[in-house]
Amino acid sequence: MTDAVERVAEAARGNGVRVALAESLTSGLLASTVGKGARAEEWFAGGVVAYQTRTKEAVLGTTPGLDPVSGECAEQLAIGVLALMDADVAVSTTGVGGPDDEDGHPAGTVFVGWATRSGAGHRELALSGGPEDVLAATIDTAVAVLESLLQRVTAA
Repeated sequence: MTDAVERVAEAARGNGVRVALAESLTSGLLASTVGKGARAEEWFAGGVVAYQTRTKEAVLGTTPGLDPVSGECAEQLAIGVLALMDADVAVSTTGVGGPDDEDGHPAGTVFVGWATRSGAGHRELALSGGPEDVLAATIDTAVAVLESLLQRVTAA
């Protein structure tokens, strides 16, 4: 993971890009991981941990009543934090870490969202293992998504 975070840091600095994160499922673990990148103060705008649905709605502007375990929610989280932090690239995480199913979603159902100034999208994951395994795989995927975005985005 350290190599991927360093590639993120290098790409963000090299392109003059500001990065922001919105987390539900990972509860700040993603920001902690990404913030270890070299000279993070130059490119990492910050992150929001919005675990409760009402926080997602009030702080990041998700649509009231939206299923918090969905691709649409992941995208709205990323779009919201992109605007809030005036960033160029944003990544978000939401889902069910387990060990139990939640609101009709199986444990390990995860969505990693992303947003740039030109669009948004998400990846759906069906992960297995215990909560720690789900969180680790989610963070790995989110960093990989961020790295991929940074190869294509330059500062606004």
